[in-house]
Amino acid sequence: HNCQLFLAPLSQLQESKMSTRDFTSELVQTARALAVPGKGILAADESTGTIGKRLASINVENTLANRQAYRTLLFTTKGLGEYISGCICFEETLLGDSDVPGKKMVDLLKAEGIIPGIKVDKGAQPLYGTDNETVTQGITGLAQRAKTYYEAGARFAKWRAIIHISESGAPSQLAIEQNASTLARYARICQSQGLVPIVEPEVIMDGPHNIERAALVTEAVQAAVVKALSDHHVLLEGALLKPNMVRQGSECLEKCSAESIAQATVRVLQHTMPPALGGVNFLSGGMSEEFATVCLNAMNAMDLGPRPWALSFSFGRALQQSCLKAWQGKKENTEAAQKELLLRAKCNSLATLGKYKGEGAAGAAADSSLHVKDYKY
Repeated sequence: HNCQLFLAPLSQLQESKMSTRDFTSELVQTARALAVPGKGILAADESTGTIGKRLASINVENTLANRQAYRTLLFTTKGLGEYISGCICFEETLLGDSDVPGKKMVDLLKAEGIIPGIKVDKGAQPLYGTDNETVTQGITGLAQRAKTYYEAGARFAKWRAIIHISESGAPSQLAIEQNASTLARYARICQSQGLVPIVEPEVIMDGPHNIERAALVTEAVQAAVVKALSDHHVLLEGALLKPNMVRQGSECLEKCSAESIAQATVRVLQHTMPPALGGVNFLSGGMSEEFATVCLNAMNAMDLGPRPWALSFSFGRALQQSCLKAWQGKKENTEAAQKELLLRAKCNSLATLGKYKGEGAAGAAADSSLHVKDYKY
């Protein structure tokens, strides 16, 4: 019987007995659709507080109407679905109405062929007994929330764990294990309800550490996450990884080239990630729009050995900054803002194929640093 289990096609592998419905083949199909070559994921899942900071940067008040107007602008960008396969939403957005009469936000995404997703974690809380390390909350009630989100049209989810590097020795083994275990529990719960989990163990780039230290920590974190996913029987073919790119800390004086970052990042993945994984969608982690694209392009263009997964993007700030700057909260700027969003989406699409040649370098905020210390969504 065991032989038959391993020889069976994915569509016939049975779901957990705790689940009343078998989502296996649907999860695999969704993961493949999200990881299709030439496309990536738009992260528009900023919490109410975080989107408020973005709006404040262009002197726009943080009201429901303004948040709705901005996200309607993003989701009605004609042709966006050519470069974007999925969009991560905040709960308010997934369940809410758009500025288009009679249309919900998810309807706008579906009209562009973009798969709606949902951020499900409840943010990081202190991991007491450590040097300011954190563990992400949100497991309680997650199965029921995931069911509700699936019914609302979501087909994938995202959970962010934050790993710090510090001169005092962080990350501790405790922080790595607690966050890896929680990511795996989240992933398995979401799969039981039909949502493809995006697993995001972000090693944040605050501090003076060099790229070698970043590589060692990122590898240890990713290895722990893979072990936890295995322990929790997560279907890797129906899951995606959202890792940080491996680079020096924001306060390190030795700045690395895109080629060095690409090489270090891919090597860590080769050391840790099984080929079965559905895909890899990098976070931008406060890099400028242009540099994030250039690094992603280098990973796909350089001769770096086997890369059995699609190496793509799940960018928030690095897709939206020029768009936001062009919009300025004014309806008459909608078209100009959408043009900026489409340009960045196209640039990153080309980068997933290793074909980016600098077409977006003249964007409204292409070279602006987007780094925010201790960044919270």
